[in-house]
Amino acid sequence: MTKSLRDKMKSVGSKRRKKIEVRAQQLIAEEMALRELRKAHHRTQVSMAKQLGISQDGVSRLEKRSDLLLSTLRNYVEAMGGNLRLVAEFPDQPPVMLTGFADIEDDHPAQ
Repeated sequence: MTKSLRDKMKSVGSKRRKKIEVRAQQLIAEEMALRELRKAHHRTQVSMAKQLGISQDGVSRLEKRSDLLLSTLRNYVEAMGGNLRLVAEFPDQPPVMLTGFADIEDDHPAQ
């Protein structure tokens, strides 16, 4: 008979369970699509649309795209009060923060 994750977690001590829960939240935060990011910040597509100056349908399409312009992504993140940072990661080297993207103007409306 197999145990469910819930049953297994009940058998783990409270300190260990807390560590597991904290790490799970860290992993979830590291991998979040735009839709989940918006929802985590308690924003609706309508409120994002107003802030970005586009339609709700435009926000929906933007959240489904995988090839956004950096300026569009930056505007989306800033509409939630965040800042977009670009980091390049290479094997056997520390991460490198890419600069020079802060002044990108969005000549194309969000799609």
